[in-house]
Amino acid sequence: MGGQTIQEIWAKSKAAFGSGVGEWGLFALITLAVLGSFGLGRLSALIDAKPLIHVQTAAAVEGQGMALGGSYVASRSGSVYYFPWCSGAASIAPQNQRWFNTAEEAKRAGYRPAKNCKGLE
Repeated sequence: MGGQTIQEIWAKSKAAFGSGVGEWGLFALITLAVLGSFGLGRLSALIDAKPLIHVQTAAAVEGQGMALGGSYVASRSGSVYYFPWCSGAASIAPQNQRWFNTAEEAKRAGYRPAKNCKGLE
């Protein structure tokens, strides 16, 4: 391609494309372009069709509420403390819950971290 102008390269490319593709090749190219565009349009419609999740929607789901009185909770008759969202904390009756703001506060009260509550040391 050394020494050829852009017009010469364009003319050669156009001649090669015109003779190689022919009428059926041009029809196939147009058909593929149309089907590709249609497919992309359908994909974008499917992506937009998914419902958005809002905090209000998530809060409306039925479940057991969690009354917070601190960052850690323990049972008055137990020996371990939990994060409020741990499964062990859910089994403590509200009248038996003892709340602490810090882990150190719970340890000073004689409690140790629950082994089945991830994140407690």
